[in-house]
Amino acid sequence: MRILTWLDEHFEESFCIVLMAVMTVFICGQVFTRYVLQVAMSWTEEISRYLFIWTVYVGISYGVKKNRHICIDVVYNLLPEKYARYFAYIGDLLFLGFALYIMTQGYGVFLRIVASGQTSPACELPMWLVYGALPFGMGLSAFRIIQGMWRRTKAMAISN
Repeated sequence: MRILTWLDEHFEESFCIVLMAVMTVFICGQVFTRYVLQVAMSWTEEISRYLFIWTVYVGISYGVKKNRHICIDVVYNLLPEKYARYFAYIGDLLFLGFALYIMTQGYGVFLRIVASGQTSPACELPMWLVYGALPFGMGLSAFRIIQGMWRRTKAMAISN
């Protein structure tokens, strides 16, 4: 149970920290080898790009979890608190619909890439590793949206 609690609280930030650290090492290594040793390693640029893609999609989920995604605050500030809560649910439902739509479309692309057997040019990694970031990140975002709505509903029930 402690592992699930830790994952719930720290999965996205830990995942992104690890990916960013690896990406930084690869990019610094690429700069060093290119300008000091006069040798270019093309694979570091490719892997860094793919790590960045994963960081972006998992980072979307982190923004949802911390409630830091872009929203229009002026509407919340103008409405009475009771109506602002409902407006927040409408926004969450719209975002949830978007996340689920993108997740399902991304999953379809992911399956086509798996079936094609496509590999990356420099490292010859299976491209499904890259394309899996979209359904994974948006699925995790959808989970975090539902989780946030559930927690907000629970908090409202306790306060009333």
